[in-house]
Amino acid sequence: MDINLNARNAEIHPRFREYVEEKVSKVSHFYPGATAVNVELTHERNPRQADTAEKIEITVFGKGPVIRAEASSADRYAAVDLAVGKLFERLRRARDRAKDHRRRYQAETPVDLGAFEITMPEDEGVEDQAALEQHELKVGEAVEEQLGDSPVIVRQKLHEADRMTVDQALYQMELVGHPFFLFIDADTGQPCVVYHRHGWTYGVLRLNAVVAE
Repeated sequence: MDINLNARNAEIHPRFREYVEEKVSKVSHFYPGATAVNVELTHERNPRQADTAEKIEITVFGKGPVIRAEASSADRYAAVDLAVGKLFERLRRARDRAKDHRRRYQAETPVDLGAFEITMPEDEGVEDQAALEQHELKVGEAVEEQLGDSPVIVRQKLHEADRMTVDQALYQMELVGHPFFLFIDADTGQPCVVYHRHGWTYGVLRLNAVVAE
């Protein structure tokens, strides 16, 4: 399992790298099919956000669904601990779901985590604005650019158009820790988004269009 550690607005010291690798290496205990773990450290330079200045994002890729967790703290080591705790809880839920699926259908062969597979290549950065303007988005890649002359930064990311049920989309949304998730309904072919409303209530928005096979 490859462990990739990157930083934005921060330096990665050897001691911190060792700490992250030691924590993240336990992912394979919950997710034997994991092939890579991407860890991103972001330092917020705004003094007003000192309490959450260190942000950690962890993304696990493998033969099953993509699983993600993030956390922020004033201390980057504490942020790692918080993010890893969230990640392991989601990994446990994914493992339990796979076990339930295996028991329900009495499968004779091992079942991958989740009922579907999403694979995404590692993000690739763009070195300068000139390259950004000529850059073509690739699947799984995140690109940031300034909106005109304003201070607004827009982050774009391209995803595969995966077909799945609403239940599967809700499950994937839970695993990546997002408040919404885009997908194509496997039954109707409509582009949809599931989103979290409040408590245990969720919503589904559908476009009045059908994506061809």
